[in-house]
Amino acid sequence: MDGNGRWAENRGKNRIIGHIKGADALRPVVENCPRLGIGYLTVYAFSSENWKRPPSEVCQLMGLFEEYILKETHRLNKMGVKLRFIGNRHMLPNSLQKVIAWAEKMTESNTVLGMQVALNYGARDEIVNAARKLVCWVADNQITEEDITCERFASALETTPWPDPDLFIRTGGEKRLSNYLLWQLSYTELIFLDIYWPDFTVQDLERAIETYYERERRFGGMTCLASSA
Repeated sequence: MDGNGRWAENRGKNRIIGHIKGADALRPVVENCPRLGIGYLTVYAFSSENWKRPPSEVCQLMGLFEEYILKETHRLNKMGVKLRFIGNRHMLPNSLQKVIAWAEKMTESNTVLGMQVALNYGARDEIVNAARKLVCWVADNQITEEDITCERFASALETTPWPDPDLFIRTGGEKRLSNYLLWQLSYTELIFLDIYWPDFTVQDLERAIETYYERERRFGGMTCLASSA
């Protein structure tokens, strides 16, 4: 969900206004996912590299995350949305950690839509942590070295047991992954949009899905028509 700060700066506003507008843009996307046949949605809210931003902006973002989760969780729960948070939450403010745990507990039984929020997340850290888990499993005789396969490695990632994404959308005009779900995006269809995230609409999502269905997914083999998941 890239471009919130630049959206605000282009309008002569404080960057936090862009983040607020970005949160507003997310709401209709989530609401329309079930209608569009989307079973899982993962959003990149704050990367492990975003701590490099000015402390005042980071502080405002942490407050915005807490406010948004508190305000939206009851509504999401009524919609049947199951919330999960991936990333190193131990570096987050204690009050935000408590709100995250509360939101996950409240929505844990929901099945209409699985929504993951990547918060203080970095894919390289996730992969390193997965490798550490495997080392511990071998040391504890839970598995052997020969048991380490791609499937076993994937089971040690934070996103397990949810499926890898079929479609990746990045707004803001940048054409890179920026340390996001590097393992999980191996065969994902990628779409990059020049619009900033606050301007992203449900119609943009629908067009992205239409583009996805027009592509051939071969997974290194023969032609395979795109399918929903």
